[in-house]
Amino acid sequence: MTNLERIWKDQLYQEFARIGKCLSSPKRLELIDLLAQGPKSVDQLSKITGMSVANVSQHLQTLHESRLVRFNKKGNYVIYEIAERSVADFMVSLHRLSEKQLVEVQRLKTEILQHHASMEPIALEELMVLMEKGEVLLLDVRPEDEYIMGHIPGAISIPIEQLEKHLATLPVNKEIVAYCRGPYCLMSARAVEILKSIGIKASRIEEGVHEWKRYVEHSNISPKEIL
Repeated sequence: MTNLERIWKDQLYQEFARIGKCLSSPKRLELIDLLAQGPKSVDQLSKITGMSVANVSQHLQTLHESRLVRFNKKGNYVIYEIAERSVADFMVSLHRLSEKQLVEVQRLKTEILQHHASMEPIALEELMVLMEKGEVLLLDVRPEDEYIMGHIPGAISIPIEQLEKHLATLPVNKEIVAYCRGPYCLMSARAVEILKSIGIKASRIEEGVHEWKRYVEHSNISPKEIL
């Protein structure tokens, strides 16, 4: 390797390291996961994460400097979103790699499953068969703005905070399958517990919208358009 090539390599990996340093904060990883669901203001992110507005702003600035997020102003609010879909895809890969390689992640997931009996998910393949037969209703329990930004085809939107008010509108002759923001989101588990408490047959899928997109893109099926 020539000196010039060595310099080029060093500079290249230094740039790669910028992303690594940016992602070294667990709070920034959580912010990316939340923004992958749809644009949000600093105030919204502060309420969801329990961080102060100042801390959220500081983390977002770091993410912006690494070009992982972008923002625009809407009135008095600054609205952030992920820079592009590849950022969300990267987070899905990070989740899967961490769960595969890190024993502590596996332990925590097992602990959550044991705490929530309703957390045991059904597979996407099974869900697709049931939906094709019209035997299940797919329920998106994320906030409505996240549903509008993108959802699994065929899903209806009832945010978890509104679910108990809308129980009477749900069919009693179909199993209801809930989903939320992905494998480590507990809103779908809470939804299943609420539904089962009144005698409705319910289950959940582990995947969120981005996991669904990756699934259909890497399979041989021809899914309906993802909204």
